[in-house]
Formats: sequence, structure tokens, C-alpha cells
Amino acid sequence: MSIGWPALLASGLLFTGIGLLLIAALHDFIARTVPNWLAGTVAVSGIALRVLTGSLLGGAAVGLVVFVLAAICWRRGWMGGGDVKLLAAPAILIPPPLALNFVSAVAICGGVLALIYLLAGRIVTPPPVQRPHSLPARALRVERWRIRRGGPLPYACAIAAGGLFILL
Repeated sequence: MSIGWPALLASGLLFTGIGLLLIAALHDFIARTVPNWLAGTVAVSGIALRVLTGSLLGGAAVGLVVFVLAAICWRRGWMGGGDVKLLAAPAILIPPPLALNFVSAVAICGGVLALIYLLAGRIVTPPPVQRPHSLPARALRVERWRIRRGGPLPYACAIAAGGLFILL
């Protein structure tokens, strides 16, 4: 049995989008920012996949609706701008009939993330004064500091988890 090039290309685009979502989650965890190029590349992967599957109009419509609703949340101060763009990008990547499932999965993952951070605020001790040398140790030290101060959540982690839940 042979697999045609459209199926291979579709799989490649899908896994590219998944990899970029994971990179965005890691970047948001460390720096609390989501670079525009990450969200843009996920969106381009999604557009290419929707063209390949013949559902470009549906995917673009879903992405636009998600972007507008998330932008309203940003305007109210409930989300960051990078999270708005990142949330709209996988909405294009995901098949249009699964868009509501995606948004629901992101909301559930975001709620779990918020609970984890609330509980961690009671458990985590202040970070040590001395700065560690390795990058992972420094990232965890900064995260402890953010948790103790009640800093913003790395919501790209919830977006990536919701996307992975739907796509895999």
C-alpha cells in the first residue's frame, strides 16, 4: 500500500503546526511572550493544510471568529495579545468541525493551568538569592518568583495542550 504525496504533505503540515505550538508554549513559559512569527507560521501551516483538504473557507472563517472573540477578551484585559494571535492560528489548522472542541479543550486546559498556579502559590517557596548557571534552573527560578508574585499565566501552554488534545 502506498501513501500519496498529498497525505504526506498534510501530515507534514500538521506536525509542523504541532511542533510550533510546543515551541510557543515553551517560549511563553520562559519569557511570557509569544513571538508573532510563531503564530504566523502556525497560521500559514493551517492555511496550506486547509487548501490541501479543500476546506480553506471554513478554516479561515473559524480562525477569524476565534480571533475576533479573543480580541474582545484582550480588549477587556483577560488575555495577552500574543495569546490572541496564537489561539486563532491553530483554529485554522484544526478541521473546522472540531473548532468548538478545540476552544473547549483550551478553556479546560486553561482552567487546570490556573488551578495549578493557584495551588503552587501556596506551596512554592521564595526562589534562592543566588542565580543558577543553567538555563532550565534559571527558568524555574524565575517561574517561582512569578508564582510568588501572582504573575500572569503562560496561556500558550493551555492553547498548545488544547490543540494537541484535538490534533492527536
